[in-house]
Amino acid sequence: MRTIVSLPGDGIGKTVLPEAIRVLEAAGFKANYVHGDIGWEFWIKEGNALPQRTIDLLEEHKIGLFGAITSKPKQEADKELSPELQGKGLVYFSPIVSLRQHFNLDICTRPCRAFKGNPLNFIRKDASGGFEEPLVDAVVFRQNTEGMYGGIEWTNPPAQVREALETHPKMKKFAHVKSEDMAISTRIVSKQATSRIIRAAFEYAKKHGYKNVTVCEKPNVLRETSGMFLQLGREIAKDYPGIDLWDTNIDAQMMWLTKNPENYGVLVSENMFGDIISDGFAGLVGGLGFACSANVGEEVAVFEPTHGSAPKYEQLNPSIVNPIAMFLSACMMLDHIGEGEKAEKIRKAIAEVIEEGKVRSYDMMKLRGGADAISKGAATTQQITDAVIAKL
Repeated sequence: MRTIVSLPGDGIGKTVLPEAIRVLEAAGFKANYVHGDIGWEFWIKEGNALPQRTIDLLEEHKIGLFGAITSKPKQEADKELSPELQGKGLVYFSPIVSLRQHFNLDICTRPCRAFKGNPLNFIRKDASGGFEEPLVDAVVFRQNTEGMYGGIEWTNPPAQVREALETHPKMKKFAHVKSEDMAISTRIVSKQATSRIIRAAFEYAKKHGYKNVTVCEKPNVLRETSGMFLQLGREIAKDYPGIDLWDTNIDAQMMWLTKNPENYGVLVSENMFGDIISDGFAGLVGGLGFACSANVGEEVAVFEPTHGSAPKYEQLNPSIVNPIAMFLSACMMLDHIGEGEKAEKIRKAIAEVIEEGKVRSYDMMKLRGGADAISKGAATTQQITDAVIAKL
């Protein structure tokens, strides 16, 4: 029997992950679940949001199912450390980003597919003044370990960094800025990692019948990094003659995704642009309550909804949060480990519940989140799980 590392994390992650396990079991997937410590609680108590013992569990078992994480700016994080840990030079790092980098989970896949009958689906006016609902079925491939999220940055850069940067002529405009008044973030992409994510996108398009792959970057401004991304896309596209290569600028793409989203199939981007474009497409299919993702390396893979920890909802009893993104992330895990038939059973059950419309979360009813949402007809988290299980 396979062992899955269960990583509930913070806030509503502790709510939705157990519900996903209920659904997995109802679909006939049997596994041992071992708990992994991760999140804000461990930053406060231990000064490390990703303890070594959790890394060891993933090293051993290779598959993680993750809930949600709380991340706060540097000063807030420092203040919340236990008193005995303060002043010791500890630095908070997002544990999910740390997982991606430690295990080189470089391929992030984020499907954004509309479910029929979801009242949150994107609609637009047609030429006659009526309304139409385009079919949104986009899958974003996000390079997960490099780019703007690579973590190589400084406030008050050391002298050798400043000196190296000043060899570039564009730094002349910053010559008058003192280092202590300067913050620098880097955007680094490599041919190896970029080629791997682009080829993964084309392979996915080939396997699932998509007609195009779009490189979504900004090569007219970011000439070196985005330029490399696009050039490698053009070279790799030659190996896939049946699939068109498109390229768009990230800013224009954010306009086009609300103008003609049905035109796009598979998209591939650097880390930050992939984060932006996947959230944009998620908004067209219901928002973060429907947004799932996979973080896949050569050996280890972690599956997670893309929503945050939403701590204001954690203490609501009963819970009102939408667990569907967590369910869909669990389906991606099943696909990865060769249990695709069970994954499709769950997706079919979710689709039937949504189309039927009898059980809807507060976001699907377009209500404000809060304890009174249930009195206004919203289903609880557990009721949504029960409805999906009933369909199974």
